[in-house]
This record gives sequence, structure tokens and C-alpha cells, in this order.
Amino acid sequence: MNALKEDKGLRLIPARRGVAARVGKGQIVTVINTHGSQVVDTWAFNADDIAEFMSMEHTRGAMLRLNPQVGDSLRSNRRRPVLTLIEDTSGGVHDTLIAACDQYRYEQLGHTGHHDNCTDNLAAALAELGLTATETPSPLNLFMNIPVHGDQAISFDAPVSTPGSHVSLRAEIDLVIAFSACPQDLVPVNGAACVPTDAHFRIDDGRPS
Repeated sequence: MNALKEDKGLRLIPARRGVAARVGKGQIVTVINTHGSQVVDTWAFNADDIAEFMSMEHTRGAMLRLNPQVGDSLRSNRRRPVLTLIEDTSGGVHDTLIAACDQYRYEQLGHTGHHDNCTDNLAAALAELGLTATETPSPLNLFMNIPVHGDQAISFDAPVSTPGSHVSLRAEIDLVIAFSACPQDLVPVNGAACVPTDAHFRIDDGRPS
């Protein structure tokens, strides 16, 4: 944590909230799981045409696996690379299957009344930049652990990442990138305690530190 405090380039992704930022082609985005158990829903949009966005269904078809590994490119809905995973110290477990949580998901889980959610967080984060998405794409769920079992069933498990672990992604085009520190507190995707926490990110030129 002390090293994080000394990094003046760090930007906060507040617990239960979303943020967005502009990223130039060739820049590197590093997402840090500050406390070790926070899922970070991640989206990327073409900075010149927000109707082009990072697409998990197109990405899976290109990389021929469910979980991105270092060297894999994440594709847009027009099938071109938008981000490339270049470093991962988190244990390498992420999710490309599960949609962003929304009010309907929490109602399904038995919650009554409003609940913070990643769909609203994306809209609010983009609005801060004066943007509105044409839809809510299925996100790259960094650090989310959704194992596929032998009977093809899936489960919502705690992350395997550790405090301060990170992933680094290189932008292949000019992007708007958005994050949500997932507010899920009814199933253990944010750890067994089901308590969402802050995460951080950094945008750098050149190589990751």
C-alpha cells in the first residue's frame, strides 16, 4: 500500500463506482487490484466512434479460449484488436462470460430497491466525458473467477488475485476506457466477505513498470 500511495500517476476506481478515461494508441493501462479481491468490469470504446467497442463474443472467437492470457488481443465488435494483455501478476483468472450487473440482476438475487450496479456505473462514467454508449457491452471482468466445471456448470467464486496484483493492457487504437469496481455484495465474486473495495489504474507511455 505504501508503494501505491507514492505513485502519483495512480487514479482511483472507487468501491461501487465507475470511472472512464481517454487512452492514446500505444499507451499502457495498468489495473491494480489494490486490496486483492475486487472485480473490475472493464470496457473499451473507439475514441473516434463509440459504436465500436471491445466485444467479449468477438474476442473469444479470435483467441479460442475463455480466459485471456498474456499476448492475447481483445477484439472489437468490428473484429480488430483494441487492447492487448501484456502483463498479468494476478494469477491469470478473469472472466469473459458474465454480463455487467444491473438492477434486474439484484432483483433476481432478492434485493429490494435500488442497488449500485456496473451498468449504471458505465453510463455515469461515460457521461463525465460527455459520452453515451449505444449499448452496454459485455465487459472484460478483470480478476473475476467464474470456473467452468466438468459438467459444464459455472459458479461465482472468490478471486485468486492478491493485494497489489495487476494487469497491464496496451491500447492498439485511441480509446475511451471505462472501469467499474463491481458493487456485487450478494455473491462472493468480490471475496468471501462480499465487500466491494477500491481499485486503482494508471496510464503510461511505453513499457509497464
